[in-house]
Amino acid sequence: MKARIAVVVLLAAATFAQAADKTTITHEDLWLMPRVGAPVTSPDGKFAAFNVTEPSYKKDESRTHLWLVATDGGTPARRLTASKTAESGIAWSADSRRLAFAAKRGDDKVAQIWILDLAQGGEAIRATSLSTGAAEPEFSPDGKRLLFTSHVYPGAKDDKDNERIAKEHEERKYKAHVYTGFPIRNFDKWIEDKRPHVFVQTIGANDARDLIAGSALAQLPGYSAPDENAGSTWAPDGRSIVFVASRNRDRAAWQFTNADLFRVSVDGGEPKRLTGNDSLDAGDSYGKPRFSADGRTLYAAVTPQTGAIYNASRLAAIDWPSGKPRARVELPGKLSVASFAPAPDSRTVFITAESEGQEKLYRATNGDNEAKLVGAPAHGTWAHLSGGVKSPMLVAQYESATEPPEIVRLDASGKMQKLTNFSGERAARLDLAPVEHFAFTNARGQRIDSMLVKPPHFDPARKYPLLVVMHGGPFSQWRDQWVLRWNYHLLAAPGYIVLLTNYVGSTGYGEAFSQAIQGDPLKGPGDDINAAADEAIKKYSFIDASRQCAAGASYGGHLSNWMQATTTRYRCLVSHAGLVNLEAQWGTSDTIYGREVGNGGPVWEQGAIWREQNPIRYAAKFKTPALVSVGERDFRVPINNALEYWSALQRQRVESKLIVFPDENHWVLNAEDSKFWYSEVQAWFARYLKDEKSQP
Repeated sequence: MKARIAVVVLLAAATFAQAADKTTITHEDLWLMPRVGAPVTSPDGKFAAFNVTEPSYKKDESRTHLWLVATDGGTPARRLTASKTAESGIAWSADSRRLAFAAKRGDDKVAQIWILDLAQGGEAIRATSLSTGAAEPEFSPDGKRLLFTSHVYPGAKDDKDNERIAKEHEERKYKAHVYTGFPIRNFDKWIEDKRPHVFVQTIGANDARDLIAGSALAQLPGYSAPDENAGSTWAPDGRSIVFVASRNRDRAAWQFTNADLFRVSVDGGEPKRLTGNDSLDAGDSYGKPRFSADGRTLYAAVTPQTGAIYNASRLAAIDWPSGKPRARVELPGKLSVASFAPAPDSRTVFITAESEGQEKLYRATNGDNEAKLVGAPAHGTWAHLSGGVKSPMLVAQYESATEPPEIVRLDASGKMQKLTNFSGERAARLDLAPVEHFAFTNARGQRIDSMLVKPPHFDPARKYPLLVVMHGGPFSQWRDQWVLRWNYHLLAAPGYIVLLTNYVGSTGYGEAFSQAIQGDPLKGPGDDINAAADEAIKKYSFIDASRQCAAGASYGGHLSNWMQATTTRYRCLVSHAGLVNLEAQWGTSDTIYGREVGNGGPVWEQGAIWREQNPIRYAAKFKTPALVSVGERDFRVPINNALEYWSALQRQRVESKLIVFPDENHWVLNAEDSKFWYSEVQAWFARYLKDEKSQP
């Protein structure tokens, strides 16, 4: 027994000595770490192309380049481009010899499509020259043409028409945004006149053709794409295009909107709707169309329309070329499809989905109504799944809370092999403790998961303050991943235990768990967070219950403000982009209808939620010192909410500080702004979480 104890002591000493050799993470460590993007696998499965950003504190010195790595792991990744501008929308030709991407180069005012011939070598060649730019390229099956999207002015017949309209806009003597319908803004941009259209062009020719110009679809007031990367793809015979479009975006003020799949000939004409019905009322929403290797199945992500504010995405299988629905594949517990990759056998499709703080791998075959779990990494997540058309090769992005993203290869059983190592050595020098998971059952009988992060040079004999950090969304989750904003370890670095709770409403625990937030937007999640803190204090003896602070951004900021209204357990609070007034948020945000549904009805009906779960109505109880920050260009949670919160805090003489970033949107993305924000947050925490002995 004594020998065994001696061995344990020696092992503990060795572990402590190893940790002592490592350094505490700094903002420079975090910000300057290379950022590896999503992989795109070549059709033959031999290579994966991806972007890598080399950040800098000087904006004009940050670089993003295109890289290539062999999927057999036999050779290291190599850089393909060296321009000062970033490449996006990577696409392979069917023969795996060429890459297409969008980029601004030289005197380009807008991004164009460029083609890089890997077999021949040399520089990339410009393929498009539209005045409205080009994005999201895809080679035709025969490799002779390109499909891409471009945002054009409504009614424009051709590129000359677009140039004419653009010139008219530039020559206006006034500046004004004019609207007759909703929506009008998105995150940090006013929605302009232009709408996304699909184009086809012969490679080497200047014959770009707008396939939906003049169509009844394009002339609908509610025509648009649901997002910037809604997706379009060639039909297997190369004679038509399948694309995603919304017909009812203009109804967003009073109903949910949706997107359908459409098919249009490469010669243009009126697109044929493949999904949904004639009504402009919201139906199920489709996106990310992709064909099986044999061309007989069209896969797409589909989100049902149930009237709830959250619905998990399924995988739709559609017979081709008939266009008839065949099946919908669900994930266990009704998790939501994140990414998918059809296998070369044309019978199997692999899927990733968020699950309990990770993103795991699932598989479904023809005839399955529910995908089956393949596996998950021991810790961390797999995301952005990509597969070869001709080879059973899966490639993904892997990361964890202690490992920045890298490109990995997965086999059909979920076994992982790392293909890149851009950040491994840098991260290994840092004292980054792996996240620890624990769970409890809340008062409503729901299982609540949390992750706990220990500070560097952790000593279990010490007592540490507790920092409760609340995620945004709400339809997201804390995951075991490398995070740039609200980095777990950078927040823990001064000597705090960081608690990350996936409260009710979070994703990754089934559709019903996420939907349960409807009609209970703040109280239920807030109760879960406080209960998780209580559970952590009971479970971990090294937490000092007398020293707690809480922080969050976006929906996490809403929850921070709810804590201000309902509890005094926290010594301090941090709220970034948080609402304090549900009613003001409804009227000024870029999205409104979902808030109405979630809160039980229109604002003017003054239902219970609008009155009982609105932090500003509890301003008389505001007592906790609060750091409030906001981006002036934030249209999702406009600055008026931060100013109203700040005013209430000042009126109540609550110790508080306001930081407004004039150049930031919903996030803090500028390097120096981020560094300043972290320093202010850490100074705020230090002020209230200092050792109890030094408290007055």
